[in-house]
Amino acid sequence: MLTTAPPPRDEYGENLAGASILVIDDEPGMRNFMTKILTPRCKRVEQAASAAEASNILDQAHFDLIILDNIMPGKTGLEWVQEQHKVGLFADTVLVTAYADLETAIQALRVGVADFVLKPFRANQILNSVARALDRKHLRRENYLLKHALSAEGTAARGRLLGKSPAIQTARDMITRLAPLPTPVLFTGASGTGKEIAARTLHSLSDRAEKPFVAVNCAAIAPDRIAHELFGVVDAQDRRQDGLFLYADGGTLFLDEVAQMPEQVQAALLRVLEDQRIRPVGAERDIPLNLRFLFATNADLEQAVAEGRFRADLYHRINVVNIQMPPLRERVEDIVELAALFMEQFSTTLAMPALELDADTLLKFSRYHWPGNVRELRNLIERSVILGAFPEEFAGTGAVTGSAAMDALDLVMQRHIMHVLDACEGNRAEAARRLGVSRKTVDRKCASWGL
Repeated sequence: MLTTAPPPRDEYGENLAGASILVIDDEPGMRNFMTKILTPRCKRVEQAASAAEASNILDQAHFDLIILDNIMPGKTGLEWVQEQHKVGLFADTVLVTAYADLETAIQALRVGVADFVLKPFRANQILNSVARALDRKHLRRENYLLKHALSAEGTAARGRLLGKSPAIQTARDMITRLAPLPTPVLFTGASGTGKEIAARTLHSLSDRAEKPFVAVNCAAIAPDRIAHELFGVVDAQDRRQDGLFLYADGGTLFLDEVAQMPEQVQAALLRVLEDQRIRPVGAERDIPLNLRFLFATNADLEQAVAEGRFRADLYHRINVVNIQMPPLRERVEDIVELAALFMEQFSTTLAMPALELDADTLLKFSRYHWPGNVRELRNLIERSVILGAFPEEFAGTGAVTGSAAMDALDLVMQRHIMHVLDACEGNRAEAARRLGVSRKTVDRKCASWGL
């Protein structure tokens, strides 16, 4: 095996630089020639002298592309490709042939060959063909992931993990610590607390940040389809469909609502986590993966295990590190910052005037319980921008607006004290104890606010 570190970008593109390629040719001179010109430009290049040797190599490793001589002893390259499709061939193929007859071209198209190159050829011809095939492969991957992202329910989860509250800072510190590690992480918390945003933040801080982040809502995929969507499939006609695991290879796979995963898929996922290999539905060959796994749920997984709805061995495998995302009511200090961000975002994206965030509205925000958490706040701001006004229960008439309403010390203190008072059901003595101040201080502040 010949390997090199990823080379700098050249005229053949960055997809070639990150590719793993298998060269199959019975002629040693041709194998060595292609290996020599590819090795300085690729991440990994291996070679095989026969179809049988190539099959054994593919049983152990996955390649982005195969360069295949068509005329070899025993069987043609196209016959070998057809055989490999039956067991699961998930690499694209460039066919090398000395015979440019129409029948070979038609057969190559039928078996799904990405391109073919005529012998004799120069170095730039094979490099251009390989680069084109890899560019098309990556374009298919990007288009598929884009369609998947646009069709997912969590398309809004693209923002930053905002806030300065102790609760969110604890989660952020843990994310920073875990980002460079390969350890699986389980995000828990109520719906709308930002579990996917936290997972995306972890991915962005990791060494996989330039690779795909693929989010999958397990509850949104039909139980009879989820294995096909995740692992891929080889159908009765030996046609392949790549799954999300393979599209995410090299990056991070985020499985949301993992508690909703069917039992048979739980068993398959456990094997993937243990072996870092997948077997597409209908295939006979495993495919090795390089993936970081992140999980999320708003369910009580321990209870699901006790009730037999979730595998205990899978639970212990994914629950290596748990990050509990706090509800919005426990991070009241962050409401103003989040509201201001959402207001700016929706005013821009909807091309509609922003609403004033005055002191009265911000106080009402801080005193509301927010059962839907950050998602509910976001939806409220979007709806208010569209309608041109806040709902009556949040509308304010305060004269103080903008940064003065958000940052003035007395107003910040009022929002915090009133939130604690509400949590104590109006018990000022208990509120004073939680705030770490005297009862007289709370009484004095309430009097100054006319309460």
